[in-house]
Amino acid sequence: MTDAADVKGKESYHHGDLRAALLVAGEAVLAETGVEGFSLRQVAKRVGVSHSAPAHHFGDTQGLLSALAAEGFRRFLAAMLARQAEAPDDPREQMLAQAVGYLDFAESAPALFRLMFGSDRIWPSTPELAEAGRAAYRNLTDGVARLRGLAPDDPAALPDVVACWSVAHGFAHLVIGRRMEPVQGLSRDEREALLRQAVAKVLD
Repeated sequence: MTDAADVKGKESYHHGDLRAALLVAGEAVLAETGVEGFSLRQVAKRVGVSHSAPAHHFGDTQGLLSALAAEGFRRFLAAMLARQAEAPDDPREQMLAQAVGYLDFAESAPALFRLMFGSDRIWPSTPELAEAGRAAYRNLTDGVARLRGLAPDDPAALPDVVACWSVAHGFAHLVIGRRMEPVQGLSRDEREALLRQAVAKVLD
């Protein structure tokens, strides 16, 4: 995706290029201001276009934030799949790798992570965001189903789904919020190993 610094000040864009540039700028503004200080005007200024340009593509602030959340879920899934691709093709190892990918994404994009999972300023029911969220969730449910020998939609899988999700999400949230003091002094490899051990406990 084009870096925001490269697009700032340009006067014309192809339709898709401008949308992509606005998303890049939007993520940068989100990282700087948080959801509370986020505005379309700041995003437009960063890209170097009129303040009406983001509204044309996303409708309003909530629309842009929802598009950012959808992009976040796609990258979130990609981070998990990247770790899984490196892991042995064993159901348990795949679940552990998935959890580490969860942490990878949270640490690489904390503002986006908080937007996706903690903001009421996004529209979860928009088709783009709903599909991106479902795809990430399916990766989890499919992994649990494979591990337990169940159909992906079997209600019997739900306790394991909730347990794995809660551990990975809670760990990631506490790490990026610096609320887990015993973990802050650990190296990245040590944090990863600790997360794997925590998830392994709920899978046993």
